[in-house]
Amino acid sequence: MKLPLLAGLLSMACLSPLAQAHITLQTPEAAVGGPYKAVLRVGHGCQGSDTTRVRVRIPDGVLGVKPQPKAGWTLEVTDGKYAQPETLHGAQVDHGVREIAWTGDLPDAYYDEFTFVATLASSLKPGQTLYFPVVQECKKGVSRWIDTSGAKGADSPAPGVKLIAPEKRHGDQHTH
Repeated sequence: MKLPLLAGLLSMACLSPLAQAHITLQTPEAAVGGPYKAVLRVGHGCQGSDTTRVRVRIPDGVLGVKPQPKAGWTLEVTDGKYAQPETLHGAQVDHGVREIAWTGDLPDAYYDEFTFVATLASSLKPGQTLYFPVVQECKKGVSRWIDTSGAKGADSPAPGVKLIAPEKRHGDQHTH
């Protein structure tokens, strides 16, 4: 009757990406040495409480970071030194954006995205996963999506992007 249908729908909802208990990246892989548009997807608050701040740590090898402002949210950027100098657009750089924070209000019942663009250093290695640890602050509580182990079933996995070999571009020297 109607009860089995409702139970089936509820079990399907639990399997949907937005029902998962973590923040994810929209694009799961990116080419070393190329541009990357990181879209952090926030599908819920902290145990029913509204999200008030999303902070993402920028890992080594992610250069030229430019966050996208959000209407109604305050944007903060923290600069710092890179672990080693890198080459960006033919120039040596030794510092840049190390953390981005958006502060505002996202009710637990809603979904939103937080975006930035960057260049992935050519010194990164294809085949590895690059993690972007995120701290999600809420009106009541904090969720730390900072586990960079890559372990299956981790309680608080950091969003990650799998690095792939640079793309071969015919006649196109630069797309970013």
